[in-house]
Amino acid sequence: MTDDISLAVFLFGFLHNLYDTFDLKSGIIMKKLVVQLFLILCLSVSLQAQLKVASYSYGKRGTDQYEHFAFWTKDGKRTDVYYSYGKQNKETKLDYIGRGQINGDSCFKVRFANKYVLYFIPTGFQLKAIDGVGKYNKTFVWQYEGPVNGIGTYCDPCAADDRDAMKIIRASYMK
Repeated sequence: MTDDISLAVFLFGFLHNLYDTFDLKSGIIMKKLVVQLFLILCLSVSLQAQLKVASYSYGKRGTDQYEHFAFWTKDGKRTDVYYSYGKQNKETKLDYIGRGQINGDSCFKVRFANKYVLYFIPTGFQLKAIDGVGKYNKTFVWQYEGPVNGIGTYCDPCAADDRDAMKIIRASYMK
């Protein structure tokens, strides 16, 4: 989105300078055109959906023990939850089924297709995931998604850090 704003500012400056080079009559027409183009660019920037994702993982990527949850939002409202796991990074979509309490802690719940439910408890900047019967108990940490040592691509919707990720969780999944 900042690239769009930079483009809008650049175009405004370019068109404004172009306007200054015309005579008075042409300048009035150009001034109206500049204002209209600037308003269109600003409107298009503000109408774009704001997608964000908070990614949390457990274990090392590329191993059988690896697990990953991606909590998506659009314009601050929760949308999708995805779970991926293992060496092959198999992925499945989960259902958000609401907030709740487990063992005295506030949490939110997700359900797998097989009806298995996990409870997520925000703890500091981490997410503790447990099931209702005590067989599953893991602490997930924020996972960086982006270039490493200049290799890879930047993830625009991804949370910038663990604080940003937890802000997404608290604002969209815990309310």
